[in-house]
Amino acid sequence: MSERKQQILQKAIEIVTTEGYGSLTMRALARASDLKLGALQYHFRTREDMLRGVIAYVAKEYQKNLDSITSSENAVSLVDIIEVIAMEPADGVLHEDKLFPQFWAMMQAEPLVEDLVNELYAEYLQLLETALKGLGSQNPRAEALCLMSMIEGSIIFTGHGRPWEGEIKALHETALEYLELKYGDKIYTYKFSPKTNSTP
Repeated sequence: MSERKQQILQKAIEIVTTEGYGSLTMRALARASDLKLGALQYHFRTREDMLRGVIAYVAKEYQKNLDSITSSENAVSLVDIIEVIAMEPADGVLHEDKLFPQFWAMMQAEPLVEDLVNELYAEYLQLLETALKGLGSQNPRAEALCLMSMIEGSIIFTGHGRPWEGEIKALHETALEYLELKYGDKIYTYKFSPKTNSTP
């Protein structure tokens, strides 16, 4: 991807996170990118093409987080997975705490966005579920969904500018405390290889 195209996609994300997804039009993106509409259409012919570009860019940045554990030869623990899910990609460029609430709203009207969000969550859930199975969970899918809801949903309450912004670290520590009560130190010591979804 060219540097210019990436800059345009970052402007699109900025519009979504500051003004809401309803404001992301081709004309608005052209203005924000200091381009004429025709010049923008050189990069993205239609709004759908532009949305595909935004989704591919966001997916690529999140995939880097996933690859940090799934591409490694090292085994990972449940805590390792939780830390990766809670990690904001691209050094904050995506404004995750503002972007994903907009994505959740967009999912109702934009199938492309729904597919992206579902694909990302499916990969995270599979990792969580595999780890929980290894810890002896009686219902690993439900427990994985519960953890995902707790971690991802926390941005509604503790994202930048939210009333409880300062509580995000304590929230994640509390989630780990609940897991420790159920599984003890195994949440740190039991590890599996994400490449094979099996214990090493």
